[in-house]
Amino acid sequence: MTATARTVELLQLAAAAADGKGGEDLVALDVSGPLPLADVFFLITGRSERNVTAIADGVEDALLEQGVKALRREGRSEGRWVLIDFGDLVVHVFHEEDRMYYSLERLWKDCPVVPIVLPSMEPAELSD
Repeated sequence: MTATARTVELLQLAAAAADGKGGEDLVALDVSGPLPLADVFFLITGRSERNVTAIADGVEDALLEQGVKALRREGRSEGRWVLIDFGDLVVHVFHEEDRMYYSLERLWKDCPVVPIVLPSMEPAELSD
């Protein structure tokens, strides 16, 4: 299985929102093979608790503008690891220390990476 086109579209919207709020180290993993309940895990790093919360809010707002509501949201009050479940897209916004500690990329290392194209990228950057 692979992630649906709609999930990849939502991922791109989420990535643009995360980038706009200062999100770093954006990584999307296609988990549709091992997980029947989700297509993509989107991992983002924030530099502080406040930044983690702002990134999570920005992603949720951007998807809500497209009519996509979060099914569940956890961790907002702590601002260390916010999980937002949109169904096929699950967004994980980590404080950098927590991202290193939990290392989801290592846990899901066999899953393919889904390319992320940010609006700020120039066409020349994409061909490199």
